[in-house]
Amino acid sequence: MRAVFLDFGTVSHDDLDTASLERVLPGIKLYPTSTDAEVDERIAGCEFILTNKLQITRARMRAVPGLRFIGLTATGTNNVDLEAARELGIAVCNIRDYCTVSVAQHVLGVMLAMTHRLREYGQAAVDGTWSRSEQFTVPGAPIRELSGKVLGIVGFGTLGKAVAKAAQAALGMRILVAERPGGGRGREPDTATSIGPVRASLDEVLRSADVLSLHCPLTPATTGLIGKRELALMKPDALLINTARGALIDLDALVAALRGGDLGGAAIDVLPEEPPAKGSPLFEPDIPNLIVTPHIAWAAFEARQRAVDELALNIEDFLRGGRRGRVV
Repeated sequence: MRAVFLDFGTVSHDDLDTASLERVLPGIKLYPTSTDAEVDERIAGCEFILTNKLQITRARMRAVPGLRFIGLTATGTNNVDLEAARELGIAVCNIRDYCTVSVAQHVLGVMLAMTHRLREYGQAAVDGTWSRSEQFTVPGAPIRELSGKVLGIVGFGTLGKAVAKAAQAALGMRILVAERPGGGRGREPDTATSIGPVRASLDEVLRSADVLSLHCPLTPATTGLIGKRELALMKPDALLINTARGALIDLDALVAALRGGDLGGAAIDVLPEEPPAKGSPLFEPDIPNLIVTPHIAWAAFEARQRAVDELALNIEDFLRGGRRGRVV
């Protein structure tokens, strides 16, 4: 069985155990990255193509007559032509719930960093501000307690529920969930997390939230979901966190809100273009209380190892005739 992992370097930093993959696909070739030209060359004659983010198009599938399986180390499947795979009888598998703890940990981490102003006060400790202070501490930006504050969540799937549960249990926050289009409002018990979230319209969540965390997929309906109008509805000291998809937020509107003091802060882990070869409005140095990270909320070592092992389990099940992780 000829198999290739085209962009293994997006998952492993030379630190993962590949035994599970090598057990189910002996002789698999692991490439850190692959250019477009290299993809076409490397998939020739393969039965199994594994990737994280590279595009597997209809043309590429047709060029590999013996292709049986496309495996993704991600939940999103937008980089694979699923209709073509279905027509050609090629199995496609993704993985789920592999980075939930990592993402929840990241959201709480940036929430605490922004509310406690860790970067600003850390800088004040070493740049001479503290040494020049007339008192034992450094007066400055207000620090807030999160207990009793409202965490608004947009997208209440596995990740949204995990963040809600962690924030409620660890920080004593109250949870408010944006309702789905056409969804009902009010109490909705959830047996998976034992949280009975209050659901409200997005506008109500925006007005009420002290912290807003995005966990919804990118669709035509959610592209630009948080723009100038939505930001204007939020409290001027509210925080916005995005670990979902970059195009959910109008970044120019976000920068204007932060600079104008109309929003308390933002933590952005995803951008519309990744890597941001053309830069980003978020990279200007004078934007207050902004944390930008390079799409690493998911990337704890344990989550990346779990991604590889889950992919191996999907392959093993496929070889037995099963449908574990199948989207096609």
